Amino acid sequence: MKVFLVGSIATLVTGAHDPRILSWNRMMTQMTLHKSFIALWLSTFCCPFAIKAWEPVKLSPYPQKVRAFFSISDTNVPAALRTNGTPLPVGGITAIARANDSAMWLGTTQGLMRLDFSAPERDRRQYMAGLRYLPDDRVQQIEPDAQGGVWVRTSTGVSHIELKPMTLAQKAQVFEQRVRTRHDRYGLTAPSHLTVAGDVSSNRTHDNDNDGLWTAIYAAAECFRYAVTQSAEALANARKSVDTILFLEEVAGRRGFPARSFIRKGDPMPHGGEWHWTADGQYYWKADTSSDEVVGHFFIFSVAHDLLPDADLKKRIAATAQRVMDHIIDHGYYLIDLDGKPTLWGFWSPESLRNNPDERALNSMQLLSFLKTTAHITGDARYEREYKKVAWDLKYADWLTRVNDRLELNYSDEELAMLPYYCLFKYEKDPVLLKAYRAGVDGWWKNMQRELNPLWTFIYLTGQPEAKVDLAGAVWTLYRMPMDMIEWTVRNSHCADIVWAATPDRRGHREALTLLPPDERRVMKWNSNPFIVDGGNGGRGEDDGAAFLLPYWMGRYRKFMIGE
Repeated sequence: MKVFLVGSIATLVTGAHDPRILSWNRMMTQMTLHKSFIALWLSTFCCPFAIKAWEPVKLSPYPQKVRAFFSISDTNVPAALRTNGTPLPVGGITAIARANDSAMWLGTTQGLMRLDFSAPERDRRQYMAGLRYLPDDRVQQIEPDAQGGVWVRTSTGVSHIELKPMTLAQKAQVFEQRVRTRHDRYGLTAPSHLTVAGDVSSNRTHDNDNDGLWTAIYAAAECFRYAVTQSAEALANARKSVDTILFLEEVAGRRGFPARSFIRKGDPMPHGGEWHWTADGQYYWKADTSSDEVVGHFFIFSVAHDLLPDADLKKRIAATAQRVMDHIIDHGYYLIDLDGKPTLWGFWSPESLRNNPDERALNSMQLLSFLKTTAHITGDARYEREYKKVAWDLKYADWLTRVNDRLELNYSDEELAMLPYYCLFKYEKDPVLLKAYRAGVDGWWKNMQRELNPLWTFIYLTGQPEAKVDLAGAVWTLYRMPMDMIEWTVRNSHCADIVWAATPDRRGHREALTLLPPDERRVMKWNSNPFIVDGGNGGRGEDDGAAFLLPYWMGRYRKFMIGE
């Protein structure tokens, strides 16, 4: 251990590398992950008949980072930090302190590091920089507290970073309160703009293209929460969100065609998109509805119908699902807008998919999922007949297996694949179709498994219960998702321990092979690329955090995690 530290500091003195070369351990972890990836691929795709390869993860309290800023003169700040100390002039290292738990804190000119080689491998090195953690990144002094946290003086202020042990259930309570307090817009789970950067009291909600999808994500989380806990609060939250999703199909004025979003008369006018007033002039609703919305609607139709106790609500869900499905069937598997033309992304027809290899596997599977879900929740045999026709006569069951024919990797499409797959795996019993669906989801999983995404992992295991997966890694992602969901700017591309992909991503961004912990990268939903290491918007927005809530409650419901 001493050799490691001395060698790392010597490297810093030469100026050859960034201070984070101290995290050489993470490079070794990356090499281990590459080996694990190969082993996982072989076991998953070459040994499909293996016995159950996972055990539930037993949850335990985990130290969550809670940050508070102070002025240097504040009496809450330790006295040692209120006077000018003498930083260590060792390359990029400016301060070193050992905590009473034996962890080593290192201050640098580019942020703060915590080294703890007694911790689990993924947590041995933790990097904290940017306004999520520090007033600025030029650390001058460090004073560990008595609970494992640290006081940090920088050139412009003082930060106290508390390492607060919390169960995931306690973390979920904080996230749920955030949604209710700052992200509820008429029952929609809405984006939050902060008119003052980082100040949540300046919150303003606004419409979004995918209001229906994000609301479905949150509503499903509350449905699973209710199923696990029988919480009256969870039931009320789920009912409210589902009611609003059903209203999206009512407000458009053409039954069977759901709106993307809506505002009320008197609200600030939206920017961009195709909008229409209702006949009574009370609502302004957004058209050109995409497959994202339809995926979200059928996902929550399925989850809410199966998990909520309300008979009347189930009837309304079934009637709405039937109208939307009839609209798609009656228009040749298109979603038709008010102008009589298909919406930009609302297409599932054979002719459209034959000419579109990027969407063929994805959209063919989506249509099958919509039909199977409608057949289940309505009990109407005609949807089952239509489902079989699409699967066999139109050969969609074959198309969906050809994921690797896609021309580009799109992380948004991973979301639009996995949510429908969840419904298919819940309802399909035919072994031949299940084999096709498992082959299809395996194609998506080839890239997904390296993400340690808890939601995709839990859905994959729902369909492939005998697969070997890094279940502990998926739960680690839940542990390490930041408590603070403000969209702070983060920068990691200067770090010497990141292994880079040979080519940029589909948007031209530099992409890493190294998976950074969620609390060291930008705040994101599951439709974004987790291998983009820089990002954020300067603290001008706050995410709702339902990307944590849905996998947490689904994982507990499906017994992938035990305890709280």
